Amino acid sequence: MAGTVGFLGPLGTYSEEAALIYNPTADRPYPTITAVGEAVAKGEVDEGVVPIENSLAGSVIFTLDMLINQPNLFIRGEIDLPIEHYFLTRPDTNPADIKVIYSHPQALSQCQQYMEKNYPQAEQMASLSTVLCVEDMLGSDIPAAAISPRRASELYEVKVVDKGIQDVATNVTRFAVLGHSDHPPTGRDKTSMAFTFEVDTPGLLYRVLGEFARRDINLFKVESRPTKNMLGEYIFMVDCAGHRDESPMKEALEALSDPISMLRVLGSYPRWDPNR
Repeated sequence: MAGTVGFLGPLGTYSEEAALIYNPTADRPYPTITAVGEAVAKGEVDEGVVPIENSLAGSVIFTLDMLINQPNLFIRGEIDLPIEHYFLTRPDTNPADIKVIYSHPQALSQCQQYMEKNYPQAEQMASLSTVLCVEDMLGSDIPAAAISPRRASELYEVKVVDKGIQDVATNVTRFAVLGHSDHPPTGRDKTSMAFTFEVDTPGLLYRVLGEFARRDINLFKVESRPTKNMLGEYIFMVDCAGHRDESPMKEALEALSDPISMLRVLGSYPRWDPNR
């Protein structure tokens, strides 16, 4: 693993934390998921790290749509990152005096029980990100706090009042590592793909999924996205066990050419191992 790595910025985000786990030299933040993908596609960076799925909120549609529509991008790795929210203040702030709490709307919604129990009178204010909320907090004229990642607490001069304040302890975000090609087989791989049907007839999806079932290929996820061409037309997304260059996945993909009109393999890559 070498080369430059871009990620969804700014510095201090969960995306940066995931990128640093993947490659400790990652140092190229980009403002949007699309910008990360474009940087990889244009060769500005060798790889990019973007969120693709959250255990509470589901798939990240911007990432899925980008992968579907960008033929030069592939998933070549994944990182599962537990989401642990930190409660931060200025060093001179008394937590009992807090009148406003800043964070991204998603982080605020994930910490409602903590805030209702400990700061029921504090106003909740939306920020553009879980990092920029720290700057909002630091610039506040009234006693304020911010809900941010651990990484943000290292980049700013702040006080960590509490940590692990999320309502659901099992909140995890899955990040995809993007590149110009997918990963060589490792023996413990996952393949992501997207496909559509030219005609809508009964049993088509059943036939496709049957190709995997007959070969004992485990499906991790099946979902659909609108094609954006016509109401009622969908792209089906599947994550399953195996690598596209190895049996039985290779044979399953070959068998899919009959019932489907478009098949795009988004990438074959090693399944995440937290103990790697």
